[in-house]
Amino acid sequence: MAVCVCTGANMMCTFGMAPSTLIATSSTKVLTKMPAATIQDHAAMSNIPPFGMCTSMSNPSVASATAAALGVLTPMPCAPVTPAPWAPGSPAVRFSGYPALNNTSQLSCAYGGVINIVKPGQDTVLIP
Repeated sequence: MAVCVCTGANMMCTFGMAPSTLIATSSTKVLTKMPAATIQDHAAMSNIPPFGMCTSMSNPSVASATAAALGVLTPMPCAPVTPAPWAPGSPAVRFSGYPALNNTSQLSCAYGGVINIVKPGQDTVLIP
Protein backbone atom coordinates (compact mmCIF):
# COMPACT_ATOMS: atom_id res chain seq x y z
CA MET A 1 0.00 0.00 0.00
CA ALA A 2 1.11 3.53 -0.73
CA VAL A 3 0.88 6.66 1.38
CA CYS A 4 -1.04 9.72 0.19
CA VAL A 5 1.22 12.70 -0.55
CA CYS A 6 0.40 16.24 0.55
CA THR A 7 1.90 19.73 0.56
CA GLY A 8 5.17 19.64 2.44
CA ALA A 9 6.31 16.30 0.98
CA ASN A 10 10.04 16.09 0.45
CA MET A 11 11.21 15.26 -3.07
CA MET A 12 14.56 14.59 -4.71
CA CYS A 13 15.65 14.68 -8.35
CA THR A 14 18.30 12.29 -9.61
CA PHE A 15 20.24 15.25 -11.07
CA GLY A 16 19.48 17.72 -8.27
CA MET A 17 21.87 18.50 -5.45
CA ALA A 18 19.28 19.37 -2.76
CA PRO A 19 15.81 18.19 -1.75
CA SER A 20 12.72 20.23 -2.55
CA THR A 21 9.23 20.53 -1.06
CA LEU A 22 6.02 19.78 -2.99
CA ILE A 23 3.28 22.43 -3.11
CA ALA A 24 -0.13 20.86 -3.85
CA THR A 25 -2.90 22.96 -5.39
CA SER A 26 -5.86 20.83 -4.28
CA SER A 27 -8.15 22.09 -1.53
CA THR A 28 -8.79 18.50 -0.38
CA LYS A 29 -7.31 17.57 2.99
CA VAL A 30 -6.94 13.95 4.15
CA LEU A 31 -6.30 13.53 7.89
CA THR A 32 -3.91 16.47 7.74
CA LYS A 33 -4.07 20.26 7.62
CA MET A 34 -2.09 20.23 4.39
CA PRO A 35 -3.70 19.92 0.92
CA ALA A 36 -3.54 16.47 -0.69
CA ALA A 37 -1.64 16.23 -3.97
CA THR A 38 -2.80 14.78 -7.29
CA ILE A 39 -0.86 13.66 -10.35
CA GLN A 40 -1.65 17.09 -11.85
CA ASP A 41 0.55 18.84 -9.26
CA HIS A 42 3.54 18.83 -11.62
CA ALA A 43 3.98 22.46 -12.65
CA ALA A 44 7.58 23.59 -12.38
CA MET A 45 8.15 26.33 -9.83
CA SER A 46 4.53 26.50 -8.62
CA ASN A 47 4.27 22.81 -7.57
CA ILE A 48 7.86 21.66 -8.04
CA PRO A 49 10.42 24.15 -6.70
CA PRO A 50 14.09 23.83 -7.77
CA PHE A 51 16.44 21.16 -6.37
CA GLY A 52 19.39 23.44 -5.69
CA MET A 53 21.94 22.90 -8.44
CA CYS A 54 21.45 20.69 -11.52
CA THR A 55 24.09 18.26 -12.78
CA SER A 56 22.34 17.03 -15.97
CA MET A 57 24.29 17.56 -19.17
CA SER A 58 20.88 17.70 -20.93
CA ASN A 59 20.28 21.02 -19.16
CA PRO A 60 21.56 23.69 -21.59
CA SER A 61 23.00 25.86 -18.82
CA VAL A 62 24.94 22.92 -17.34
CA ALA A 63 26.21 21.88 -20.78
CA SER A 64 27.30 25.44 -21.58
CA ALA A 65 29.04 25.96 -18.23
CA THR A 66 30.74 22.56 -18.51
CA ALA A 67 31.98 23.37 -22.03
CA ALA A 68 33.33 26.70 -20.77
CA ALA A 69 35.15 24.81 -17.99
CA LEU A 70 36.86 22.61 -20.63
CA GLY A 71 34.73 19.55 -19.87
CA VAL A 72 34.72 19.73 -16.08
CA LEU A 73 31.13 19.14 -14.93
CA THR A 74 29.84 22.49 -13.72
CA PRO A 75 26.47 22.36 -11.93
CA MET A 76 24.11 25.25 -12.56
CA PRO A 77 20.93 26.39 -10.78
CA CYS A 78 18.07 23.93 -11.16
CA ALA A 79 15.06 25.03 -13.20
CA PRO A 80 12.80 21.95 -13.43
CA VAL A 81 10.94 21.29 -16.69
CA THR A 82 8.08 18.91 -15.86
CA PRO A 83 5.53 18.94 -18.70
CA ALA A 84 3.83 15.59 -17.96
CA PRO A 85 1.89 14.52 -14.83
CA TRP A 86 3.25 12.29 -12.09
CA ALA A 87 2.90 8.56 -12.79
CA PRO A 88 1.27 6.31 -11.92
CA GLY A 89 -0.81 7.87 -9.11
CA SER A 90 -3.56 6.03 -7.28
CA PRO A 91 -5.99 4.12 -9.51
CA ALA A 92 -8.70 4.07 -6.83
CA VAL A 93 -8.45 7.43 -5.03
CA ARG A 94 -9.21 10.76 -6.69
CA PHE A 95 -9.03 14.33 -5.44
CA SER A 96 -10.50 17.14 -7.50
CA GLY A 97 -11.22 14.59 -10.26
CA TYR A 98 -7.60 13.42 -10.63
CA PRO A 99 -5.77 10.36 -9.28
CA ALA A 100 -4.18 10.99 -5.89
CA LEU A 101 -0.42 11.29 -5.76
CA ASN A 102 1.22 8.59 -3.68
CA ASN A 103 4.74 8.06 -2.38
CA THR A 104 5.60 5.59 -5.15
CA SER A 105 4.74 8.00 -8.00
CA GLN A 106 7.54 9.51 -10.08
CA LEU A 107 7.85 12.66 -12.17
CA SER A 108 10.16 13.10 -15.15
CA CYS A 109 12.13 16.26 -15.87
CA ALA A 110 12.79 17.13 -19.52
CA TYR A 111 16.51 17.24 -18.67
CA GLY A 112 16.51 13.52 -17.84
CA GLY A 113 16.02 13.64 -14.08
CA VAL A 114 13.53 11.49 -12.23
CA ILE A 115 11.81 13.10 -9.26
CA ASN A 116 10.83 10.82 -6.37
CA ILE A 117 8.95 11.38 -3.14
CA VAL A 118 11.35 10.95 -0.21
CA LYS A 119 8.88 11.77 2.58
CA PRO A 120 5.14 12.02 1.77
CA GLY A 121 4.30 14.84 4.18
CA GLN A 122 2.12 12.53 6.27
CA ASP A 123 2.37 8.96 7.50
CA THR A 124 -1.18 7.94 8.30
CA VAL A 125 -3.22 7.55 5.13
CA LEU A 126 -2.78 4.43 3.03
CA ILE A 127 -4.25 4.32 -0.46
CA PRO A 128 -4.42 1.53 -3.03
